[in-house]
Amino acid sequence: MSLAAETRRAVDRRPFLVAALRAGVVNYTAAARYLNVDGDPEAIATALRRYAEELPAYESTGRDVRVRMRSGIGVIGGENDGEGGNEADDGEGSEMAGDPGLLTVGGVTFDACDGGGTAIVASGGVDPAALAHALQALSIADVDPDAAAVGDGTMVIVVDRRDGATALRTVEAALDRVPDR
Repeated sequence: MSLAAETRRAVDRRPFLVAALRAGVVNYTAAARYLNVDGDPEAIATALRRYAEELPAYESTGRDVRVRMRSGIGVIGGENDGEGGNEADDGEGSEMAGDPGLLTVGGVTFDACDGGGTAIVASGGVDPAALAHALQALSIADVDPDAAAVGDGTMVIVVDRRDGATALRTVEAALDRVPDR
C-alpha cells in the first residue's frame, strides 16, 4: 500500500480529522505526527495536503426548526421506574392510555412524570445528521444525554434537569450550523 493510501486510510478512521481537513484548519505537520503511519512526516503531511484538496469544502446550513424544552421528564411505564404504568398528569405528557410517550429507546420510555430530566424537543428540519451534530455539540459542552432519537421530523434529547438550559442553547446553536455532507 502506498504512503498516500495508508495516510488516507488512517485519516478516514478519524472523522474529526476529515472534518478538519474539509474546513481547512489542520496543521499538516502536527496531523502527520499524530497519525500512526510509517514514513517521513513531511511526506505524510504532503499526502494530507493532497487529500484535503480532493475533499469537498466544509459547509454548513441552518435548519428550520422549533426547539423547546420540557421539564419533569423521567422513565415511565416500565420496570425502570418502579411503577406499573404511565403516571403523567401535568398535561404535558401522554394524555391517552396506550400513548407511547415522548421517547422510547430499547424498551425504556421517557415522558413527563415529575422526573429529574429535561427533554430538548426540536421539530421541523431535523434528521440523523442534525442529531449527530447536536450530540457532538453537547459532548463539547460537557452535557451527557440520557437518551436521544430522531424520526419523522422530530428530535428528542433527554438530559439531566440541571443541564437543561445549557442543552437548549447548545442544541439551538448546533442546529444553526449543521454540516452538509
